[in-house]
This record gives sequence, C-alpha cells and structure tokens, in this order.
Amino acid sequence: MDARLPLESHLDALGDGLGQAATVLRANAMTAGLDTAVPTCPGWTVRHLVAHVGMAHRWAAGHVSGSPIDAPEALEAAAMSEPDLLGWFDEGATALLQAIVDAPDDLTAFVFLKNAPAPKVFWTRRQCHETTIHAVDALAARLGRSPAREEAWISTGLALDGLDELLRGFVPRRSQGIHPPDETVVLVRPDDASIAWRLAMGPDHPVEVTVVDEASSAAYGTIDRELAGHPVDLYLQLWNRGPEVDPWWRDLVTITWK
Repeated sequence: MDARLPLESHLDALGDGLGQAATVLRANAMTAGLDTAVPTCPGWTVRHLVAHVGMAHRWAAGHVSGSPIDAPEALEAAAMSEPDLLGWFDEGATALLQAIVDAPDDLTAFVFLKNAPAPKVFWTRRQCHETTIHAVDALAARLGRSPAREEAWISTGLALDGLDELLRGFVPRRSQGIHPPDETVVLVRPDDASIAWRLAMGPDHPVEVTVVDEASSAAYGTIDRELAGHPVDLYLQLWNRGPEVDPWWRDLVTITWK
C-alpha cells in the first residue's frame, strides 16, 4: 500500500489503526487517571473522554451489527458512573472490532458523512479516526499539554486518510455551518503527498471540496489561504489538536460527531 494515499479502501489498515488507537487511549487514560483534566477537550476529564469513546464504539457496533442504539447520549451519561470504566471501554472496543469482522462486505447500514465509502468501510474508518483523535486527547491528559507530532504514534498514511475523511466527509455537511463572511478558497496541501484538497467556501453555500493532484498546481486556481505541512501535523491541526492550531480554522470549523 502506498503510504501517501488515503486508506479508505484498505479495511485491514483501518481496523489495525482502530485497534492501535484504542490501546493507546486506554494506556494513557490509565496512566493519567480518570479525574485528570484533558487539555485538548476543555471541561472534560479523562473519565468523560473514556465514556464518550466507549459510547461511540457501542453506537458504531450497533449500526454494523444491525442493532442500533436508540439513546447514545444516555449510554454515555450512564458510563460516567461505571465502577470499572476502563474494563467497560475494553469490552466496547473488542465488540466493535468483532462486529466489523463479522459484517458482510456488502453491509447495508446508516452512514452520515458526505462522500462516504461503503458502510463496512465507513464505520471502520470513522471509528479509526474517532478513536485516534481521542487517543491524542488521552495522551494530552497524560502530558498535561497538546502533544507534538513526534510524541504521537500516527502514521503518514493514517493522517492522510483522516484529512480526506475530515475535508470531504465532515466539512461539506450543511450541519457543520461553515460560512466565512467572504468567499474564500483554502488549499490543504500536505508535504510530500500526491494529493491536496481545495475548499471553496462562502457565507451562503456549503463548502465545495475538490481533490487535486499536487503535481498539477494549475488545478488549484486562485487560493486565498493555504494550510501546508507534515500530514500528521495537519491532521492534528485541522482536528484542533496538536501544539499549533490555526486560529482562523479553529474559529471557523466546529465539527459535530454525528
């Protein structure tokens, strides 16, 4: 697999990424302690973080297995008082991975992002990145600050795939409400990658996203703002994690989880 390409069609790599992120999240949560504040999620403790991701795993597994959970928020709230929250988290992560293994490749299930892949890949991909970003939060809780790229375990391929999901899946949704005051074209250009993303946004229309070949710079057209750097740095930055977050992006883009 070309490490520079998004992993969208590589189910095994996404499953491995999900399992690795769950392990990293649990280890850092245990070391930090459940009552420790999470610097990258203001107002949250590690307990909130673990309860949220454990809920997300069960919510996703329900869709993959054909038994959706009706009230995920209530499940998350109840988890806050779990006597063995990390054990509860482990059970959810294991059940999700097993549900993915058991699901048919032609699974029919609900998906909620733009440009979504087939449901089995969608849910594996979504939970891979959900868990990865929140594992970064658990690492931040242990460190007491946002982690740098060198302190994270995230591969270039996973970061590029996460950028693709964020920019083509989340950002164009009307529910995200991304409306700058003026027409603005943003180029997200990872270093040493074969692709870039061109985002055309304005005050009265959803974001229009085009994937362009970096070798064809003429395809970029007029660019008002460029976000460039190492793929992992961009992945952390555009999810508002990492030590350097672009204030313009942070103030404009607020991603909701469903």
